[in-house]
Amino acid sequence: MTVSEVFHGAPEDERTNVEQKCYEILEQLAILFDRVDHDRADTMEDCAAISQVLGADICKNLMLTPRNRSAFYLLCMPGDKPFLTKDFSKAVGASRLSFATAEDMTELLGCAPGSASILGLMNDMEHRVTLAVDKAVR
Repeated sequence: MTVSEVFHGAPEDERTNVEQKCYEILEQLAILFDRVDHDRADTMEDCAAISQVLGADICKNLMLTPRNRSAFYLLCMPGDKPFLTKDFSKAVGASRLSFATAEDMTELLGCAPGSASILGLMNDMEHRVTLAVDKAVR
């Protein structure tokens, strides 16, 4: 896992449309931020390397849906906390939750599996995804 040094604000070089849109929104809202550039992070171990460089905890973001895809949830929780489907399903009053498909993630959040984040909600123009934040993150 290659992780850059910490940068303050948006990069000057060209980025993907989704990444550029994130930076523009943060700028419009006058939200200051630090960032690092890194390889794709597929595991929480990869995220730990990013967390160490940033000096901040990285959250686990899971996109979930019932079998009939009638609702979608983006769960933001501590990276080291185990996800228990039964507990989350009970908390939101849903049954048989599973991970959303790659197609659903692309359509609703504009991201691929392994890159879901709260910033992806900017792409959910129809407000189909409900954000759920674990108490420990809140």
